[in-house]
Amino acid sequence: MLDPNHNYNVGEIVPATPATEKSVATLAPLRPDAFKVPYRDPVWDGPTDPVLVADHLKGEWVLFYTQRRATKEGLTGVEWVHGTGIGVARSSDGGATWSYQGTVEGLVPPGTGQPATLWAPDVVRIGGQWIMYLTVLPGVRTDWTGQAGIVQFASKDLEHWEYLGAVDLDSPRVIDAAVARCGDGRYRLWYKDEKRDCNTFSAVSDTPEDPASWVLEGVAIPGRAHEGPKVFRLAGTYWMIVDEWRGQAVYRSDDAAGNWTRQEHLDGLILTAPEMTGGRPVVGRHADVVPLPAGEDGAERALLVYFTHPYWGGRTSAPWTRTRARA
Repeated sequence: MLDPNHNYNVGEIVPATPATEKSVATLAPLRPDAFKVPYRDPVWDGPTDPVLVADHLKGEWVLFYTQRRATKEGLTGVEWVHGTGIGVARSSDGGATWSYQGTVEGLVPPGTGQPATLWAPDVVRIGGQWIMYLTVLPGVRTDWTGQAGIVQFASKDLEHWEYLGAVDLDSPRVIDAAVARCGDGRYRLWYKDEKRDCNTFSAVSDTPEDPASWVLEGVAIPGRAHEGPKVFRLAGTYWMIVDEWRGQAVYRSDDAAGNWTRQEHLDGLILTAPEMTGGRPVVGRHADVVPLPAGEDGAERALLVYFTHPYWGGRTSAPWTRTRARA
């Protein structure tokens, strides 16, 4: 069962054992070849910023993503990345196939300018409930301007969400939240601050379900601009990946509380060309990472789920996108 007294760590797979209050369904392990057939949003063909969550109550894997309006016609700028909802798909076969469930309702905070823009959710199991950390912008814009902030929601079932409040990160433009419990026992929130060189900053909390509890720490990953941080634990080490728009940069830390070191191999980059489209390489973008069951050799493994722009040459008009994975 889901233990309300246990704070589940980043990437931790909750065991499916009999529950006393709610029945727990059997969850098929996530497959190493999940997303072998890329997931494509059936409405706008633009699934981006994926995050995978294990729903042990229903025995399904849940994919949350930004539903970019990639095929919307008659747009003049970057409206296709604004006015977006959070799409949901579910899989009962370990990620081999996905069924679109629509968009999540109730994620627009009170007083937000309409139509609201919702980006890049992260969903973490904390203290008997799921907490969603979500980027919210008011309205639809033709350029990359306007204020953006990170807010929190709570859910008992991954379907109905209660607004908890906004996180004060002392900046008018913060996006792409990632939350994990660190080696020092505290939770950290990493995010992109677009007003501070588009670097990754962090905040820390002992009660991460409370939006008012986060205390700023400062820059975590400086240097080259990037976005979409994700932190996970694998083989006794904490890892962070960030999207540099030319592949994912890889960092490691002993405890995820700081002291992140960039990997040296291949300039620290992965997914620089995970596949080809039309004879040219496609870059792996904003990603999630989920640990997999150990292989026959006992080695720990993980599935990295990312999105791509298979038909995009960098212009601002709407490209199609899709979600894929690599083990």
